[in-house]
Amino acid sequence: MLTLASKLKRDDGVRGPRASNPASDSTRRVSVRDKLLVKEVAELEANLPCTCKVNFPDPNKLHYFQLTVIPDEGYYQGGKFQFEIEVPDAYNMVPPKVKCLTRIWHPNITETGEICLSLLREHSIDGTGWAPTRTLKDVVWGLNSLFTDLLNFDDPLNIEAAEHHLRDKTMGLQVVRVPVDAALQFMSRRTFGIKLKITLSAMRDDEGRWMAEPWLPY
Repeated sequence: MLTLASKLKRDDGVRGPRASNPASDSTRRVSVRDKLLVKEVAELEANLPCTCKVNFPDPNKLHYFQLTVIPDEGYYQGGKFQFEIEVPDAYNMVPPKVKCLTRIWHPNITETGEICLSLLREHSIDGTGWAPTRTLKDVVWGLNSLFTDLLNFDDPLNIEAAEHHLRDKTMGLQVVRVPVDAALQFMSRRTFGIKLKITLSAMRDDEGRWMAEPWLPY
């Protein structure tokens, strides 16, 4: 991360206080964002939950990184869930853009990766949405908590997943990891009177291995 920090420091020295051609608003915003990110990424890495890992494909581009969450408790214990996080130019006036890359059966995450997390809302009437005082650490801790204390069945984004839980709450929602090929065999089965929806990850690495485990409720 020092690479970007050094570059920003050098650029400030080149411009200096007497620069006659100020940058455009867009360029200034990017500069403000990147300076914030140097500090916030250091804070994030020093306070990362033990169930999380972050990866920056390009250390000079702190505005894009990947997060892996491996819950150690709750319904999703032992799973491996990947997110991509992109920080827009207007940060920190607007929240980061987050998408879940692992297909999952979750009341607050759709099968296409959209996420319902209050702090990621740009406009919120209840005061729980995004604010310039929030940081990347808050975002990562919030995503991590979606698998534990922030798991919300009462205000779902994936209504069908929430209804499944409510319908079968006497037995609890069980989430199991299964081999991908075996999971395909469940396509025609019915569980508790509803057709099981398969939520598979079709992501493989360069060597053909699965990058993320598929997760199914039953």
